Amino acid sequence: MGAETQKPDRAGVLDGIRNQLSDILEVEPGTINESDSFTEDLHLGSIELIELAEAIEDEFDQYSSGFRIEDEDLEDLKTVRDAVDYVLARL
Repeated sequence: MGAETQKPDRAGVLDGIRNQLSDILEVEPGTINESDSFTEDLHLGSIELIELAEAIEDEFDQYSSGFRIEDEDLEDLKTVRDAVDYVLARL
């Protein structure tokens, strides 16, 4: 097979999460800030948060096979920054 895919840096992870959020929320990725709260600023409900977690898993599985966001960890992800930090720590 080919060489292992280079793991994304912080900006790359942020872009990936912004893109997934923009698809779910139907907004431009540039309108989503790293400091945004999923519930207060972006108004995600529990269904959208699960959808986001699945989208993030799909997005980053190419870098870390079997990449998952554990259910108990999902509760701790309150902001876009939390999600970026979570992904970076596990890649």
